[in-house]
Amino acid sequence: MPLINRKISVIMPAHNEGARIYGNLIKTHKVLKRTFVSHEIILVNDGSHDNTAAEARRASAVADTIKVVNYASNAGKGNALKTGFSHASGKLVAFLDADLDIHPRQIQTLFHIMDKTHADVVIGSKYHSASKVNTPKRRKLISLIYKIILFVLFRLPLRDTQAGLKLFKTEVLEKVFPKIVCKQFAFDVELLANAHRIGYKISECPIVLKFRREMRWGNVKFETLYYTGMDTLAIFYRMYILRYYDSTSQRI
Repeated sequence: MPLINRKISVIMPAHNEGARIYGNLIKTHKVLKRTFVSHEIILVNDGSHDNTAAEARRASAVADTIKVVNYASNAGKGNALKTGFSHASGKLVAFLDADLDIHPRQIQTLFHIMDKTHADVVIGSKYHSASKVNTPKRRKLISLIYKIILFVLFRLPLRDTQAGLKLFKTEVLEKVFPKIVCKQFAFDVELLANAHRIGYKISECPIVLKFRREMRWGNVKFETLYYTGMDTLAIFYRMYILRYYDSTSQRI
């Protein structure tokens, strides 16, 4: 069966995106409707303090494939993605950042790479040689250092774990999600490191990324780096010292 004929669940975590979430949801719906036989969009409102929930519900009234999940307190992107997955029914699941710095039409590219490489997971990579991203030098340096750290700690052969577009076969998330602890900073690393360790094949995909918030991207806070580092070391501790993930370390 061609991948394009499988139902896809697109999970979009959102926090205080009220100014743009209606348009972004409708845009995503139109792209998926043109491209895939069956789809659903699950917008997870991660404790927003603005009108994100109301605008998302307005979009769902226009397109019945849009589902809105709300909870009151901000719990982090990782928690939002896990919550969204609990409402998903697709054979394939995509994670897409709600700001649409990466256009949803690029999901189709991930599909084609999954089909071509027989991968279980395909992730967008800002540092793929064919990607079109204007990345500040400071961010490139930080990402290079982090890439080296991830390879040393987990033998994770990926150039980028943080881009806001990823595609999974549902079985991968069913297997890995139950043991995921991180809710915020190193969530993607914990998820991908466990999928890699179990033996799932992960492929990288070039992306086109247009930053809508230049200051957010260029100005990396020390606090964010610190907590990301602490979370990453905690994952290493759980994986290799506590052997916390071993109950799911064998692929079914």
